[in-house]
Amino acid sequence: LAFCRGRVVRVPKGPLIRVVGTEVVIPCSVSDYDGPSEQNFDWEFSRETDFVRIVSTWDSTFTSEEYQKRVGHGDIKLRRSSNDAVELVIRNIQPTDQGRYKCSTPSTDATVQGNYDAEVQVKVISDGLSVSGSKARSSMSLRLSEGDSFKLRCSAITTSPEHTHLHVTWQIKSGLTWRDILSLTHEGKFQPGPGYEERYRNGDIRLDTGANDTYRLSVSQASSVDGGAYRCLVSEWVRGTDSSWQKIQEKSVEIASVAIQRTDVVISTSNVSVTERDSLDLTCNITTDRSGIFQAEVMWYFSASPDDTLSDAQVLLSMDRDSVVSDSTLISLSHVDRNSYRLLVRDVDVEDSGYYFCQAAVWVPLHNGSWHKVVERTSAPVSVVVTALEPDYEVFLNASQTPKFSDDPTELNCRITNAQDTEANIRFTVSWYYRQRLRSDDVVTEELLATMDADWTLLLGDRSRERTQNGEIIFSKKAVDTFSLRIQWTSESDRGDYFCVISAWSRHRNSSWVKSKDVTSASVSIFWATQDYTLTVEAVKLKPFFVAGHTFEMTCKVSSKNIKTPRYSVLITAEKPLTDQSNPNGTTRIISLNQDSVVRLEDWTDQTRVDGVVLEKVQENEFRYRMYQTQISDAGLYRCVVTAWSPGGGGMWREAVNGLSNPIQIDFQTSGPVFNVSVHSDNPTIYQGELADLLCIITTEGMALEQDDMSFDVSWFAVRSFALDREPVLLALLDRRGIVTQSKRNGSSDLSLERISPLEFRLRVHGCEDHDFGNHYCVVTPWVRSATGVWQREPDIKAKPIFLSVKMDVLNAFKYPLLIGIGLATVIGLLSCLIGYCSSRWCCKKEVQETRRERRRLMSMEMD
Repeated sequence: LAFCRGRVVRVPKGPLIRVVGTEVVIPCSVSDYDGPSEQNFDWEFSRETDFVRIVSTWDSTFTSEEYQKRVGHGDIKLRRSSNDAVELVIRNIQPTDQGRYKCSTPSTDATVQGNYDAEVQVKVISDGLSVSGSKARSSMSLRLSEGDSFKLRCSAITTSPEHTHLHVTWQIKSGLTWRDILSLTHEGKFQPGPGYEERYRNGDIRLDTGANDTYRLSVSQASSVDGGAYRCLVSEWVRGTDSSWQKIQEKSVEIASVAIQRTDVVISTSNVSVTERDSLDLTCNITTDRSGIFQAEVMWYFSASPDDTLSDAQVLLSMDRDSVVSDSTLISLSHVDRNSYRLLVRDVDVEDSGYYFCQAAVWVPLHNGSWHKVVERTSAPVSVVVTALEPDYEVFLNASQTPKFSDDPTELNCRITNAQDTEANIRFTVSWYYRQRLRSDDVVTEELLATMDADWTLLLGDRSRERTQNGEIIFSKKAVDTFSLRIQWTSESDRGDYFCVISAWSRHRNSSWVKSKDVTSASVSIFWATQDYTLTVEAVKLKPFFVAGHTFEMTCKVSSKNIKTPRYSVLITAEKPLTDQSNPNGTTRIISLNQDSVVRLEDWTDQTRVDGVVLEKVQENEFRYRMYQTQISDAGLYRCVVTAWSPGGGGMWREAVNGLSNPIQIDFQTSGPVFNVSVHSDNPTIYQGELADLLCIITTEGMALEQDDMSFDVSWFAVRSFALDREPVLLALLDRRGIVTQSKRNGSSDLSLERISPLEFRLRVHGCEDHDFGNHYCVVTPWVRSATGVWQREPDIKAKPIFLSVKMDVLNAFKYPLLIGIGLATVIGLLSCLIGYCSSRWCCKKEVQETRRERRRLMSMEMD
């Protein structure tokens, strides 16, 4: 491989056949060389044996005397195409230039390897190609109409001594450049030019060969793009020894100049404005210079957009080439003259506003009697604006009823006045609006209350929808020209400005209604002065001194201002001392009486005194509260909470204002014993499953009482946390009658509560579980019998909690699982051994039969 590598000089493979008088270009290149990138070249010529120097790229004195004149005039020159390639150009080659041409390169290599020159044979033949058009010397001129057909001819012949082929191309020049239309290549293939492929496939453009070496171009359905100069371009090709094609010469001749008269379709008028109920008159003109027989097919389109593609257009009317018109009632199409067609639309309305198009197709008769469509055009759109006939009227809004207080009715009437030009095809509807009044200059947008559409369907706004559905707001039409808005019970939020909008609707040909005009009324202000509601409540104790067991009685007197026909609801509350555990929040709701005089017990839970409290209405503004058989636990501050109500909409009552009375205190002076409560356990830390004992111990101080004069309600509670940050859970309750009540439990542990002495109560938790831990305490309610034999309830006493801890016994927890596991493992082991023995004894036994071997002694060699 290293031996074969070296400089390579290349020229085309010859012979190169060229026509006398043409230009010859012979390329020469060099590769695989050393030295500078730009190489020099020398060209020499030989007719027989000796070479004559022609031209060199690096030596200006290289040219021989025979070629100095032609080189000096530029008829022979070198044209460098790259650093390693040049072209020898010979203009106007002559028969004397036929011979061998040698291209050589001076050596720039370190070692001499490869070839430094190459030769090519050039053969010069005579010019035998002739191209001609029509018999006239100059090209002919054709003036055609759009859609016509025409044919052009040219003649091309060659008498070359070599076997050459002709390449014929028809070209058109409509600007500054020539464009290919259709070619018959030297290989016998038809090749359409750019933009003519579809017309060639459709057969509108053809190239035919005829007698006397003629080539005919046939063009059908000529359009405006076919106008211009036409020429016939013929090139002569020869196949080289390497089977490649070489173009040896090219000639052209202009054949004709073709002018195409465009057929235009226009509408005689531009933008049109007509009044509703008038007629619309449009004329479609077809502009053509066609003098022969032809028929037009016309179609009118209507579209809401000026898009001339007519994708969304509506067909109005059409007339075929036999002047048959499609049927329509209000639209007519007539043939005015040979090239004009008139569209007449009667009784136009607003829906006819839009864009109108005229589309025309021209048909010509053929020799066989059929008709052929030569051209089709669509006019530019004409904008038509139909002005609606607006009725003339005014709108007047007045208030027939205005509120003076809240919840008074309001009625507004919207009336149509001075109506003119209101024919039978006009209909009126109303829209009601509200605008809030502000003292500042802030802009407030109006809110839609309700509106009517063309068929008088009421559409409600967000502000009035719910109240209208409830009957609080009524929209009605009192007369043909009067619409009404009535608010049954006007509230303060309804204060503001109101106005109405009367809309006029016009009826169209398709029985649809289109809004033509809106007239807005002046606003009417709905406003009344308001004062703050005032409510005063005074509580009075009727009996200044009483003792436990007597009846407590107080009255509540109410006075109000700026409230229309008020009614009152009363609630009696009691604020107990903080030591009372029955209500940790301090305030208890006892009994209430609403504005309809319905009494209800609220948080009164003493079942022994269900009828012990009474609340009654003495006068319209006075209420009396009684509590029978008062007890020491009833001590506290008592108040009257009063709510004033005013009549609302639909017979409902609306809350106006609340008031709170002065407190009335119930205080008992007692000299009885003082009770203390504590919780004790011998073992607060236990294991799971064990028994937990908790004692609630009551002690007394002060005056001693008999055991029969004391009784206790004991309740046990638990807080399942260390920090007492959760709600207590009731465990069990033992009342003073000895009845035990337990709460529902989720675990398996059980509770028991018993009285073991007059002042000691024991709670037992059987089979403790981990969820039984927590702070445990008891709440004791003492009951003391007075000298008169009446049992008095003392305030609740809460003991200090004790924490019960439940631990897990690890040994007992794992004892039974370990024993069960060991037992199961032993049973499984024995069963495995038994299965293995049985398998080996009966199932896997195999008898092996051995062949008996014959035993013989070896004979001694001496005996043998």
